[in-house]
Amino acid sequence: MDRVEALKRLKISMNLDSAALIQQSFCYDSARNWTVSVSWGYSVQILRGIIPAREMEIPIRTFVDWSGVGVDTSFSFNTRPVSMNPCQKPSLYFMSNALYNPKTNQTASEYARYRFPNQKCGLKTADPTRIVRVEVYKNPDSALWDKAPRRNCCRILPTKKKRTLVVDVGVCRDGETVEVR
Repeated sequence: MDRVEALKRLKISMNLDSAALIQQSFCYDSARNWTVSVSWGYSVQILRGIIPAREMEIPIRTFVDWSGVGVDTSFSFNTRPVSMNPCQKPSLYFMSNALYNPKTNQTASEYARYRFPNQKCGLKTADPTRIVRVEVYKNPDSALWDKAPRRNCCRILPTKKKRTLVVDVGVCRDGETVEVR
């Protein structure tokens, strides 16, 4: 899609839950040894391995500085480099649809896999590229910015849907780690 279409799609999320738009929450699928990062209303990333929360808080460098060099010291904030190792590259999913269910006071958003050429990974862990669709359920919270911590947590939900990952995003519960610097 072009930029205008992308902004229109982002506006759908903004109208449903503007306080949570692009807020990152992450959780772990210990059965498959994955880290899942949800930027609500925009994208989901599935990474192989259990990535520490402190590392997940640092944004991936998907951009370069104005000079085009993109060195670590170019920015006034920390960034993580994108790995060239196919086992460390995240599987990306972008929002394709979102709606609100007034009966449950819940948004349901769907994320479709961004298809770029797969490179084989030699690890014997579960392959996240087999997931083609991610469903995210979330209760809108217009007061999110007035609460601490401002980040929601997510949980992997069981599903019988093939090639689908189902995630619940919401207020952090006891035992769910939210690190704030």
